[in-house]
Amino acid sequence: RNLMVILTRIYTLIFNNKKLLLIKLPDIKLKTYIRMNFDLLSSLSTVVILACMPRRLDSNALVCDCDLMWLGELMQGYARNGQTQAAATCEYPRSLQGRSIASLTVEEFNCESPRITFEPQDVEVTSGNTVYFTCRAEGNPKPKIIWIHNNHLLDLEDDTRLNLFDDGTLMIRNTRESDQGEYQCMARNSAGEVKTQNAMLRYSNPPAKPSFIIQPQDTEVLIGTNTTLECMATGHPHPHVTWTRGSGEALDESRHLATSGGLYLQNVTLQDHGQFTCHANNNQGSVQATANIIVQAPPQFTIIPKDQVVLEGHTVEFLCEAEGNPPPIIAWTKAGISMTMSDCLHTVLSSGTLRIDHAAHHDQGQYECQAVSPLGVKKASVQLTVKPKALPVFTQLPQDASVEVGKNINIPCHVQGEPQPIITWNKAGVQITESGKFHVSGEGMLTIYDAGQADQGRYECVARNSFGLVTANMFLTVVAIQGRQAGDDFVESSILDALQRVDSAINSTRRHLFSQKPRTPSDLLARFRYPHDPFTVETARAGEIFEHTLLLIQEHVKQRLTVDLEGREFRYNDLVSPHYLSLIANLSGCTAHRQVPNCSDMCFHQKYRAQDGTCNNLQHPMWGASLTAFERILKPAYENGFNLPRGVGLHALSGGYSLPPPRLVSTEMAATATVTPDHQYTHMLMQWGQFLDHDLDHTVPALSTSRFSDGQSCSSVCTNDPPCFPIIIPDTDPRGIRAPCMFFVRSSPVCGSGMTSLVMNSVYAREQINQLTAYIDASNVYGSSERESQILRDYSEPRGLLRTGLLWVPSGKPLLPFSAGPPTECTRSEQGSRSPCFLAGDHRANEQLALTAMHTLWFREHNRVATELSALNPHWDGDTLYHEARKIVGAQLQHITYSHWLPKILGEPGMKMLQNYQGYNPNVNAGIINSFATAAFRFGHTLINPILYRLNDTFGEIPEGHLPLHKAFFSPSRIIEEGGIDPLLRGLFGVAAKLRVPSQLLSLELTEKLFSTAHSVALDLAAINIQRGRDHGIPPYTDFRVFCNLTSVENFEDLQNEIKDSEIRQKLKKLYGTPGNIDFWPALMAEDLIPGTRVGPTLMCLFVTQFQRLRDGDRFWYENPGVFTPAQLTQLKQASLARVLCDNGDNIQQVQADVFVKAQYPQDYLSCSEIPRVDLRVWQDCCEGQLFNLHRILYPCSLEIWECPGRVRELSLVIQYNLPHLPYHLL
Repeated sequence: RNLMVILTRIYTLIFNNKKLLLIKLPDIKLKTYIRMNFDLLSSLSTVVILACMPRRLDSNALVCDCDLMWLGELMQGYARNGQTQAAATCEYPRSLQGRSIASLTVEEFNCESPRITFEPQDVEVTSGNTVYFTCRAEGNPKPKIIWIHNNHLLDLEDDTRLNLFDDGTLMIRNTRESDQGEYQCMARNSAGEVKTQNAMLRYSNPPAKPSFIIQPQDTEVLIGTNTTLECMATGHPHPHVTWTRGSGEALDESRHLATSGGLYLQNVTLQDHGQFTCHANNNQGSVQATANIIVQAPPQFTIIPKDQVVLEGHTVEFLCEAEGNPPPIIAWTKAGISMTMSDCLHTVLSSGTLRIDHAAHHDQGQYECQAVSPLGVKKASVQLTVKPKALPVFTQLPQDASVEVGKNINIPCHVQGEPQPIITWNKAGVQITESGKFHVSGEGMLTIYDAGQADQGRYECVARNSFGLVTANMFLTVVAIQGRQAGDDFVESSILDALQRVDSAINSTRRHLFSQKPRTPSDLLARFRYPHDPFTVETARAGEIFEHTLLLIQEHVKQRLTVDLEGREFRYNDLVSPHYLSLIANLSGCTAHRQVPNCSDMCFHQKYRAQDGTCNNLQHPMWGASLTAFERILKPAYENGFNLPRGVGLHALSGGYSLPPPRLVSTEMAATATVTPDHQYTHMLMQWGQFLDHDLDHTVPALSTSRFSDGQSCSSVCTNDPPCFPIIIPDTDPRGIRAPCMFFVRSSPVCGSGMTSLVMNSVYAREQINQLTAYIDASNVYGSSERESQILRDYSEPRGLLRTGLLWVPSGKPLLPFSAGPPTECTRSEQGSRSPCFLAGDHRANEQLALTAMHTLWFREHNRVATELSALNPHWDGDTLYHEARKIVGAQLQHITYSHWLPKILGEPGMKMLQNYQGYNPNVNAGIINSFATAAFRFGHTLINPILYRLNDTFGEIPEGHLPLHKAFFSPSRIIEEGGIDPLLRGLFGVAAKLRVPSQLLSLELTEKLFSTAHSVALDLAAINIQRGRDHGIPPYTDFRVFCNLTSVENFEDLQNEIKDSEIRQKLKKLYGTPGNIDFWPALMAEDLIPGTRVGPTLMCLFVTQFQRLRDGDRFWYENPGVFTPAQLTQLKQASLARVLCDNGDNIQQVQADVFVKAQYPQDYLSCSEIPRVDLRVWQDCCEGQLFNLHRILYPCSLEIWECPGRVRELSLVIQYNLPHLPYHLL
């Protein structure tokens, strides 16, 4: 180290003063230094050389050999220039002793130039081995061996793999590819140098998997700075090095730069904290090494608490979250005093949130949130204001009022309270919503437009806040105006015109649908959904004629301008006088086609359901019956208050925003190519939902698919001209190239409100017809009318069976019978072939193959039960066997739905809301709610897989393969030709359902390929759902939130509790502009699932409401005492869908105990012999081999008993047990 300091000073002196060089070195270093710097020294004008000892140079004992020849040459040069200032005299060898070194000749120094005695040879080496190059040389002085690689001197000090032996041999250890090339040996001494010929090192590398030379190491780095994770690898071929985040996240390419030596991270952020993995890959394999970037960051708030105003007694939470590394600790203070983690009413949660329970006045004040870490402290202050609570109190009560027909009326209702109460209005238990008929102002005033007799009645103002609610009632009387109205003159001509137009369009539609092969998806769908029952057709026709007559009258009046429309288009009640309104009802057929149920056969109705659902509720025999109007929990929202869908009219909607096209909502929010499998439940969860839905509701579609005005087909025009209501395709939609709109026709209206009164003196808002019974009664197996049931029954012998079709040969079990009436043919579009359609209790049985398989399963179950009952009770006639089997099958559907299916959908929270069964309540209407059928129960569309799986008996794919969903529509022949129903059923309970993710709603199979055929525009199920909601006057989403007691919504951020994904909320805002416009169905589907359920909060509310009504309002509910004996009920509770599959599949031998729950095959599957079954022996009539008949035992029917000698006492006990209301003398 001292020598280096000296040399540095010498160099400085040389370059600053080119005259004098003073060298003061140890003797041993002297000649080495001068030899190395000979050229430099020769250029100086003066050189002074001193030894370490203070004596003259010539006093040294100099050995004048070849090593000192340089000094002689130096001295001779100075002597020639006259600059000699020093003398040097030889001491050795003896022959030169005493002579001046400057006088010696070259020969006298005895120098010998190097000569090579052994040259290096070519070598070949493989990776990792050691190689030797030998080189020997002679000369005087002894030559130094130097090695050259590819014309560059080898640096033996920096590369520890290289070693030079004393004899000049070069050793290279752990050879690698960079070592290959030419090697040359150079021998050098003071007399000269010599080089050998080149020797080649040939490198051959056998394939080798990567290995790391340098692995990345854990690194601590301060936020905002840069760092490098080093990583180098070797292998053959040379490996490719890549980087990933340990969490699987992609690298931020703008800041994370991969270099040859590692990964360079610029401007490190907290998001960089965590693992980074270096991957080295070649065709021999891969290795990886992981290191952690430990980001040190001072605290920064991610959520800053905000000032809050709360009511006394409420809980308040101040959110405060911070990030940093190390993670900061959140502490709270009030007025400078630290708050403990919990003091009963004040709690600091682990997240940093300060919760104050039951806020009181003394809690008011300023609070400070502190984020503390070793790197610093961050603070944020908030103010809490506590206001005293106040229940709602009316400041202005609504008063009874009267209004003339056709006029508007305002009904005030004002209230105060803290928090400010929300005011809603009800009529007859149904919540009023914003529409062309009603308006509720922010202050609570109710406005009724175009009052009619239908608006007469009691109204209830409901004011509620978080502390309670108060109500006030008023009665509105609607006064009819005597005399003629402006539209009376046009009644006769308009009704004749309407009759001609409607009938012409209906007849044209029938010819188009049933006289030729369907040409488009819309034709196919319309054909299968067209009502077949004559009474259904006539009921729907009457409603269309009634409504179209009013439309024509209005057009006539507008032309005359004799009615003051007050800038509104929807004045109907002052259009026609009550007398003429009743005349229109009579002439259109509305009055003639009102159902009048006959419940006189009490012996039958006490024991069995009517086929059409009538007489279930003996006080209200039409409740839940087929061909009645859907129920409402909210008043319909039509733009004109009568029948015009939202968004169709000229009036601005809420906030001045127009409604978006349903197709645009579908493409922006619903359609997805991504499917997330449900980790808990099978695809059977979806299929049971669809099968159940087809037991509950089926809206009667328009009888015409052509415009009433001119008969043009709705599929070829894009105008809102009844009954056409096309789905407009936006210009930016790729579908718009093929067609500007998508086929859609409105549902048929019911006359008036669907009431049974024969007097029609008012115009009612449009209602739709449910052509099925509302009850869970297996109407999808047996039909919803007496006519349908007779077509389905097998009357060839009195065994109570349903008609059967072809036998499926492998199992010997029958398929469904073929349909004899239209539509008789189902078409496979890709082949153009035709095949018969199957006949079932619901006309939609052929829509898709899995649904057809379920219908096959349950029709077989009926015949199985009826056959077993016949064997147990050979004295029962065919009707008794049919009705008893039907009763058992319906009970099984009820039990499976409420005990096995609903708990998966509603979870524990929903089942608690549903509550346990408390018995039949005749005041509950079990009718299907319109918004449930039109929106809520269509949640099942989000569970549909895009693939229909078909599995063999070992749960592998069948030879014919799985089916894309669009190929399973209307193709029942595949059941006959491609393996029967078992592969489809196994694909339902052996494959996971699609999980409803708010950003993944409907598969593209449903939005882009629904009922698709060649050269036609496929339908879009999501767009259809939205359009159907508008068609039915379903109020917007925010109105249902009020009904379900959810928080009120002023802006889209108010939805964050139910829709946490901000991107979805932004999409809703972009589409709808204001929350008041949001359609019900897409919002329901976008709500986050409640943990443990498959529904969101609003959907939960509607499900609980509907399923409570279906259960509590059904007199024949299977748990209702007296419907079944206790022993029979015990057996019915053994029922399961797994057992039905085992009994009625073609050859299903293994199932999981609960087919709705995912299971691993084969370990989680059971043999069918292990699945409990319903023991039908408890339905057996027996008495020591003699028979008795108890089929007419309920009061007031006569008691008929076949005598059983010796068993009278026991028989009496049985009757007493089951019929305690019978007079004792009858026993």
